[in-house]
Amino acid sequence: MKLDFETDAGIGTRATLGVIVLETDETLEPEFSKMMALDDVALYHSRIPMVPEIRSDTLARMENNLPSSVRLLPPSLDFDVIGYGCTSASTVIGSENVARAIQGVFPGVKVTDPLAAVIAAARHLEAKRLGVITPYVPEVSRRMHQRLTDAGFEIVAFGSFEEGNDRTVARISKASIIRAAERVAASAPCDAIVVSCTNLRTLDILKETEQKTGVPIISSNQALAWHMLRLAQIKEPRPDYGLLFNKL
Repeated sequence: MKLDFETDAGIGTRATLGVIVLETDETLEPEFSKMMALDDVALYHSRIPMVPEIRSDTLARMENNLPSSVRLLPPSLDFDVIGYGCTSASTVIGSENVARAIQGVFPGVKVTDPLAAVIAAARHLEAKRLGVITPYVPEVSRRMHQRLTDAGFEIVAFGSFEEGNDRTVARISKASIIRAAERVAASAPCDAIVVSCTNLRTLDILKETEQKTGVPIISSNQALAWHMLRLAQIKEPRPDYGLLFNKL
């Protein structure tokens, strides 16, 4: 027998979001699943090729692969925001080039990436002096330092784990990240600490790290999720995810 049916507006009646995740990333999706667990918000993922070695040349290659990865998002959907989930590649490729590649597939869509999101988050928190933690090798860390300086921030403390393999970055312990933040905070007075890299596991330690350092923590995944939601006009506080989500 043929059954009758009706249609409705679908899942993302408040917002439809897309995010491009690195092939090697093990952290963004689990952390996003918590932050994006909101009624009537639909989140879709696509992956982009990436080797485990994080260097400027391997990061730059993703610019050419972005359009094909974006095309794997459901083409029938009217996306509110699409995010590109790589902080280091955003510093190498440039946020404007990331947006151009994505909008070439979904014209007019709002676009962000972790670098753009971190900058927006620091400005939202009215932070001018930043401490920064990265896992990157020195050449990539220098680019991150320069991008933040160019955006008008004073970098008062900068530390890196100097690890070039993304598989290892995903296994840097939460305790190590907390100790790094405490060390950066103790080295110079700052308004906020940026913990850069979508593969570092930071979401579950944001509140503890803020309590121990006395300043807001801006992590790549937290900032990217926050910025995507704000661009989609979703602004309710999320007490579990740091001071950033709770400053209206």
